[in-house]
Amino acid sequence: MSVGLKDAIIKELYTLDETIAKEIFEGLTYPWEVLPKIKEFIIKLGNTLPEDKYEKKDGDIWIAKSAKVYASACINGPAIIDEDAEIRHCAFIRGCAIVGKGAVVGNSTELKNVILFNKVQVPHYNYVGDSILGYKAHMGAGSITSNVKSDKTLVVVRVGEETYETGLKKFGAMLGDQVEVGCNSVLNPGTVIGKEANVYPTSMVRGFIPSRSIYKKQGEIAGKRE
Repeated sequence: MSVGLKDAIIKELYTLDETIAKEIFEGLTYPWEVLPKIKEFIIKLGNTLPEDKYEKKDGDIWIAKSAKVYASACINGPAIIDEDAEIRHCAFIRGCAIVGKGAVVGNSTELKNVILFNKVQVPHYNYVGDSILGYKAHMGAGSITSNVKSDKTLVVVRVGEETYETGLKKFGAMLGDQVEVGCNSVLNPGTVIGKEANVYPTSMVRGFIPSRSIYKKQGEIAGKRE
């Protein structure tokens, strides 16, 4: 089955009802178009959140009263921590982050310029930068997004034979709903992973991984059995 940029559009990757940030995607085609807009959007949305459910802290930080934030966690704004989320010991949120309902940000995990949909888990030693993780996406221990190319050139998304010049220097990964990334994997700049795909542990991932597939290694991707 041939793939193209049509497989990397927002509606193919994400269930938008599963994020408080649904509005930011309106009128856009590809999810990476959201990345430059996250900071401004957080401040706009945060100022509309009900005071009976969210507490505003200095630095444009809104934390749901039902969220659990460990005392050792560091949260820089702007940021929104949604209801029932858990920010664990020594988590570091550098800013420009939306953490969805029931999401888990774990020990020594670092976030920067990201949207985590509801029920996302980045629970152990993860770095997630300039990325969007869909509903119930999970990154295994030590897996990271690499968000800057080694030669510092602008990131290009490649899907099959088609390419999209993003104009972005910083772009990590777009993970669709219910993606599973194995431990100690590296998602290179501009990686896009379709819904319900799995990535083997210790993988080095580049480019586009189709939905409902299993990434075993570069050049070896299998479809899931029905």
